Amino acid sequence: MATHDTYESPLATRNASAEMLRLFSPAHKFGLWRRLWLELARCERELGLSRISDDALRQMEAKLDDIDFAAAAAWEKRLRHDVMAHVHTFEEAAPAAKGIIHLGATSQYVVDNADLIIMRDAMKLLASRLAACIDSLGTFALRWKDLPTLGYTHFQPAQLTTVGKRACLWAQDLVIDLEELEYRIATLRFRGVKGTTGTQASFLSLFEGDHARVEQLDGMVTRRFGFEKSFDVTGQTYPRKIDAQVVSCLAGIAASVHKFCNDIRLLAGMKQIEEPFEEEQVGSSAMAYKRNPMRCERATGLARFVISLANSPLQTAAEQWFERTLDDSANKRLAIPEPFLAIDGCLMIVADVARGLVVYPKTIEAAVMAELPFMASEEILMEAVKAGGDRQELHEAIRRHAQAAAAEVKMHGRPNDLIRRIGEDRGFANVRLNELLDPRRFVGRAPEQVARFTEQILAPVRARYAQSPSKPAELRV
Repeated sequence: MATHDTYESPLATRNASAEMLRLFSPAHKFGLWRRLWLELARCERELGLSRISDDALRQMEAKLDDIDFAAAAAWEKRLRHDVMAHVHTFEEAAPAAKGIIHLGATSQYVVDNADLIIMRDAMKLLASRLAACIDSLGTFALRWKDLPTLGYTHFQPAQLTTVGKRACLWAQDLVIDLEELEYRIATLRFRGVKGTTGTQASFLSLFEGDHARVEQLDGMVTRRFGFEKSFDVTGQTYPRKIDAQVVSCLAGIAASVHKFCNDIRLLAGMKQIEEPFEEEQVGSSAMAYKRNPMRCERATGLARFVISLANSPLQTAAEQWFERTLDDSANKRLAIPEPFLAIDGCLMIVADVARGLVVYPKTIEAAVMAELPFMASEEILMEAVKAGGDRQELHEAIRRHAQAAAAEVKMHGRPNDLIRRIGEDRGFANVRLNELLDPRRFVGRAPEQVARFTEQILAPVRARYAQSPSKPAELRV
């Protein structure tokens, strides 16, 4: 229960899910440390270290999650060493294992391997979140694949696209992120059982110079924690470049989230598309009419935070001296969990927004029709030429009419009257202007592209994550 008199991270209290918070919780981390010590002892016994008794293994297994955190804190205060504090606390809980817990290992056996397990599982959770976002955007895209809307380049009206095609662009960014995340999951390696500076000297001593058993031990422990491979060589730690690669991947997701949410914020300002707005939701404490896009604003803020963190693990990797220095530890405690917690929150927001997007077709149509006369001018020109007109003379006529119509809009705030002006010009008498002003003529293959994207790109994502939990995570604020 919160006491309200000490700082609490908003990543935990407002943004990340219970599932992600559990992965980075002390109970989960230190429970993994105990599991790593247990499997190390089991494998050492299986490979011939008879001093490890059945009683020791049974007592260790019985106390994997029964952690006396107060005792561990007391030990750490005395020893100034977190791993040794938990070694002693585990020995007190499993006295038959005293003297064989952590046998041959260095601190990074539990610290690094546990961190890799946590990152792997956290990436898998984010992969399912990404798949949910992609699925929701795909559903939205297919629903609105035929609705013409203004495209924008340089935030200026450009050739028409469709609402659904634009949603495919958002989804495609997330698909790219998912592919990168899946690659990171598939290629992540375990640190394994490498000893103090990575030479495995302590284990070679335990097994009396038997290199084969040392290699077997490394492989056995690695596979028991669900990894196909461990690093062939390490110093005291796994390469800190791995952290940089993982956080860079999360920053890539953040960029996609930022792009999507910024687009929705812009569209909301144009009253074309809005994020969901609940019945009792308050947009502003002063301006009661407002429907501020607070979900998307929150997601862009979190995304910027993650992008800003991408540099930190790179600096840590660069700063490691020889086999290892300890300046990585304090940094990793922040630079690894926080981007995971923030991206978890971001993706829950994106899924929530994508499922509830509100489209205003009439506003979109009005914006299209205000600009369409300019965009249709080339087709009007071609039709007039086909009817026997002089291309250069007609081009000059359209140019003059377009400039005059633009002045009406910009200088006087009046509707675009380009079509009326062209219709009154005898040079265009044989052109059926109304037929040329159907917006659907100007969207190209956008509807077909949506259908193809849904079949070729989204369908495989949906198939891969068909067994992921379907219940959406609930936003707390």
